[in-house]
Amino acid sequence: MKLVILDRNGTLNAHREDFVKSDVEWTPLPGSLEAVAKLNHAGWHVVIASNQSGLGRGLFDVASLNAMHAKMNKMLASVGGRVDAVFYCPHSPDENCDCRKPKPGLFLQIGERYGVDLAQVPTAGDSLRDLQAGAAAGCEPHLLLSGMSAACRGAPLPPEFPPNTVVHDDLAAFVDYLLARPSKTPPKVAL
Repeated sequence: MKLVILDRNGTLNAHREDFVKSDVEWTPLPGSLEAVAKLNHAGWHVVIASNQSGLGRGLFDVASLNAMHAKMNKMLASVGGRVDAVFYCPHSPDENCDCRKPKPGLFLQIGERYGVDLAQVPTAGDSLRDLQAGAAAGCEPHLLLSGMSAACRGAPLPPEFPPNTVVHDDLAAFVDYLLARPSKTPPKVAL
């Protein structure tokens, strides 16, 4: 199975300092929906791993989060794309859960649900914590300069980023990179 794990805010949709709290505020980044469709058409399964601490902070409820994802799925479908699943952490930072990135809990849940070894699964996001979580679970880290890490553009990555982090301008550039490289053996399915 060809699987890729993406962050949501700053990767698929515009990042907001005051949190994306409704479907009205959920706005796709230019080219992101088409990039997901391109992955799908090349046989990739796309899963999202996202911190949604706005739930734990009381900024929005699960119905609002579901409305955001319904909008995302409808917009993806309109360009021929899909996200297979959304895994999210609803906890606030002070709850010290295992699923809030930079901890690897969401990624481990994805690996278990899909029965894959995460060692060859690429993950892409726009923040240090996205990559730390993925790398801690064994994923191949890719930084997108489309959100919170835009300030890293043209500069060397700080040392706290996982070794072998590959940097891309945005999701479309990451997808082009992924599809252009020689095929790797897909991750083994756990029996």
